[in-house]
Amino acid sequence: MSEGRATARYVRTSAQKAGLVMDLIRGQSVDHALSTLRFARRRIARDIEKVLRSAVANAQQKAGGGELDRMFVSSCYADQGPSMKRIRPAPMGRAFRIIKRTAHLTVRVSERPEVVTRVAPPAPDIGDAAAPKRSVKRVGKTVTSRTARKTTARASTTTARKTTKKATAKKATAKTKRTSAVKKVTD
Repeated sequence: MSEGRATARYVRTSAQKAGLVMDLIRGQSVDHALSTLRFARRRIARDIEKVLRSAVANAQQKAGGGELDRMFVSSCYADQGPSMKRIRPAPMGRAFRIIKRTAHLTVRVSERPEVVTRVAPPAPDIGDAAAPKRSVKRVGKTVTSRTARKTTARASTTTARKTTKKATAKKATAKTKRTSAVKKVTD
């Protein structure tokens, strides 16, 4: 399984902007990733495309020519590089700082493992009399789905809330009755 890596350093963009484009191609096949980058409207997509082509070339050179059809983008990320600090004059003798960011782009491609499926040997055709048919009986186990469990949990919590509210309301009304009875007696 061949694997290739390529890095472009000090690319004049922010790591955040490059990361947005790299999220689009992560995990895709190389052909699909190249076409995605070709039609992306961001300026950094051209630089990422160069790095991806370089990673594919490195993988083919390193492993003795891996198959391009089975290659995919295994990981890609943008690290923050050094920032250039500049000053822009502002009104009344002040100055505004301009930060010109750079990024290091890294793309790794690797070859998907070849899937080998095991083929079962053909069943012998002896006839109906030789192999008696067995009836399969399922155990009466109920299967609840995740959403069914969620809805029952929600229903039970809302019921518990309602009963709590009712109990609190009853206590409050009983307390007000007692206090009003005490007030009548004292008046």
